Amino acid sequence: MPNNLRYIALLRGINVGGNKLIKMEALAGAFTTAGFRKVKTYIASGNVIFETRATDRQALTRKIEKLLTAEFGHEIAVALFTLGELQELISNDPYARIKTSKDIMLCVTLFNQKVPQKLPLESKTERLKVVALHDRAAFIVARRKPTGWFGYPNNWIEKEFGVTGTTRGWGSLQKITAAAEAV
Repeated sequence: MPNNLRYIALLRGINVGGNKLIKMEALAGAFTTAGFRKVKTYIASGNVIFETRATDRQALTRKIEKLLTAEFGHEIAVALFTLGELQELISNDPYARIKTSKDIMLCVTLFNQKVPQKLPLESKTERLKVVALHDRAAFIVARRKPTGWFGYPNNWIEKEFGVTGTTRGWGSLQKITAAAEAV
């Protein structure tokens, strides 16, 4: 009998700007009721850590997306990664040589399918630049615009690749992974 795998489901677009509001307690409850084990949510942006014996990522993603629609009435895209995959992304740190400041935001957009390896990729108007691609992840540097705001890469990168994704800050992704390691 196979061992349980630890997964992290990263939900797209919940609890952002007052849209698709879902309480984390209800989200964890829905995952538990669906038969997942050791369910834990991490911050309100929709990061669910859980274990299951299932190994078919596509089937598991469809199951979770159907569960979210049935339980909360919203179609929510899910990027599903194993703990090991997120650990690998973090250990390969494509930002190691980038000097950070208050005018730079490091983001990772995560996808549920492999993305095209097309670099360089940049939006001069949004001040976004993809600095690395890895299988199902795009590593993006956002620079502060003259308005003082940062461009947010999610919609831009989805349009560029034609693939739905969800974006997390680099520091947040590291914290989500650490929380998954601690379960």
